[in-house]
Amino acid sequence: MGTIKSSREIETIFRGAKRVAQASVILLVARTPEGRGRSGRVAFIAGKKLGGAVVRNRSRRVLRAAIARVGGPWAAWDVVLIARPGTAIAHPETIDGELSVALKRAGVA
Repeated sequence: MGTIKSSREIETIFRGAKRVAQASVILLVARTPEGRGRSGRVAFIAGKKLGGAVVRNRSRRVLRAAIARVGGPWAAWDVVLIARPGTAIAHPETIDGELSVALKRAGVA
């Protein structure tokens, strides 16, 4: 799975992305830049407001697993997932459903 690691790229996505919020996750999507090819990438963000390192790491793992189950990354799309309170303890079916709805609303899937 291709991941977005550069803070500069993440800031660019934050400025120009389409945002869709759900109860467990916030989704930001943007088209992959032309010069980078058609492969899609994903970034996972869990801020310090969520809690300690254990909660933040679990939230990122939950989101990573959800992306794999839903079929990501998507060609020609850069996707950023931001964990919300409750992401770490949400049921996988709940996360998958919310992620699928958010992707449809954003025009990715």
